[in-house]
Amino acid sequence: MSLRKLCFYTMLAAILACAAAGRLNRDSKEFYVPEANAGRKDPSLAPSFRPKSEMLPADFLPVQSTNGKSLGAGKLLVASRNLGDPHFAKTVILLARYDAQGVVGLILNRRTDVPLPRMLESPKAVKDRSDPVYLGGPLEMPAVFALFQSTAKLEGAEHVFDGVYLIAAKPLFEQTLSARPDPAVFRVYLGYAGWTQAQLRMEVELGAWFIFPAAASTVFNADPDSLWLEMIRKTELQLARSEPVNADPAPALQKQNKLRVRCPHGDIVWTSF
Repeated sequence: MSLRKLCFYTMLAAILACAAAGRLNRDSKEFYVPEANAGRKDPSLAPSFRPKSEMLPADFLPVQSTNGKSLGAGKLLVASRNLGDPHFAKTVILLARYDAQGVVGLILNRRTDVPLPRMLESPKAVKDRSDPVYLGGPLEMPAVFALFQSTAKLEGAEHVFDGVYLIAAKPLFEQTLSARPDPAVFRVYLGYAGWTQAQLRMEVELGAWFIFPAAASTVFNADPDSLWLEMIRKTELQLARSEPVNADPAPALQKQNKLRVRCPHGDIVWTSF
């Protein structure tokens, strides 16, 4: 090869190398990933270097607690998967009363096939109703309670939260029935669940229950049979969001039997059931 051709090819190789280096530098700026130390200094980045814009919005994650100090009237108890007591396994309970005298709760998701008229001593007042009766708990099964949502103050009833009231007195129960309340905001329960404050706090601290703030849409859920599964999945979704992102998640997901789903707000990990 002549000296002229050798110089030409050397210059061509140098030009191509410079062009490639410039392109690589430009691409690296477009897809810049900060170093670990930079990520710790920048509060807008998650530990996995995921921008906040890709995280789930704050109101997507449920507000829940396993702290016994957050117990009180108007709170929901959601049984953990490890709770094996058949009286309370897979239950969602509204705490209707919480004071020094004790704790009264009503199980929201144990609907029976018994219609309301069959349970009452005077079925004529409700003979045209088909509302199902719920099992409120294992204590005092003959006792009848009702939960009623009302925009007006309900005299003689115990206010639980927002516009939801507990009806325990027979005269008020019969008076409310005679007014033909909408079944969507009125439910009747046989029996109740009861604890002392110390007993329930201990159960919560042992991991038997999750605590949620109550909502009328939960108390009067149109599909109570699926309520526990809906609530327990919320607790597991929040736990999954707190797990660190694995650079190569496939082996871990297979081992833990989980499914990772891509969405615009970030990855969601669902535990299979």
